[in-house]
Amino acid sequence: MKSLLASLAGAGFAALGVLAAHAGTLDSVKARGQLICGANPGLAGFGLPDDQGIYKGLDVDACRAIAAAIFNDPNKVKFLPINAKDRPTILASGEIDVLIRNTTWTLSRETGGMFFTGVNYYDGQGFMVKKKLGVDSALKLDGASVCVQQGTTTELNLADYFRSHNMKLEAVVFATDDEATKAYDTGRCDAYTTDASGLYAERLKMANPDDNIVLPEIISKEPLGPSVRKDDIQWFEIVQWTHYALITAEELGVTQANVDEKLRSDNPAIRRLLGVEGNFGEGLGLTNDWAYRIIKHIGNYGESFERNVGMGSPIKIRRGLNALWSNGGLQYAPPIR
Repeated sequence: MKSLLASLAGAGFAALGVLAAHAGTLDSVKARGQLICGANPGLAGFGLPDDQGIYKGLDVDACRAIAAAIFNDPNKVKFLPINAKDRPTILASGEIDVLIRNTTWTLSRETGGMFFTGVNYYDGQGFMVKKKLGVDSALKLDGASVCVQQGTTTELNLADYFRSHNMKLEAVVFATDDEATKAYDTGRCDAYTTDASGLYAERLKMANPDDNIVLPEIISKEPLGPSVRKDDIQWFEIVQWTHYALITAEELGVTQANVDEKLRSDNPAIRRLLGVEGNFGEGLGLTNDWAYRIIKHIGNYGESFERNVGMGSPIKIRRGLNALWSNGGLQYAPPIR
């Protein structure tokens, strides 16, 4: 009996420890007065400071959406620029609250401590070459030198692709993506490889963008999404449902422009989303108008996509796999109910 009581007591203390950990990140963010978000130091469309030093991009909007849900202020975010190889270490160290930096969800990363909350951009790796090279397929890159960033899934996929097609590869590896793109642009390599979204973004920064083409092959699955530490389920849910709120708003036709009007909607799903009915925000540790705050400040997922990477942006990427499930894409949110 004494052993059983001791076990139960131990379980109780363990449960209290878990509950304390669960409450930790949100409380820390509130006490600090700002969210700290791990960001890309310079990828147009996803994370890039403008001329005034203000971060903009699809990933940046995701960070600002979390701040909006917590503080009703999307500007209460500190963006910490992080190189690819440092992502797991910095997330684990506690220097950031969330990593939203075009990071691929993989088994090894998740078991290594990066707990992914979902996919905010479905991507795949591709190749860029100079038109003058006369290559129209990645299968014609046998013996080519390829610029690639170190410590990324991109580097591993590149080696796998060439090996699986019995092609010779000269991988030219750089610590940062900026170094890799500059080396390619100056002729150090025959080709440059990264996620397809990154190829279109980086091409804009080349000395002569029109001299470069993106080859048709997509050689990998690159589900990109936010990640958090594994010790805080409440924080995981806040980050996860922030993305789902953006998707749900687009599904229901709720936009930054009409969100106030939609507060008077008779649609039960819209009323639950905006906090008019139910106490769903309380379940996350937030106010019940948490999703209203997100949409009011950021808009819905489609609006964020369009202005940052879509056809209304300089990058001009079509929705493709990132369209809503109802439009043939993969973006799908569980119901708020």
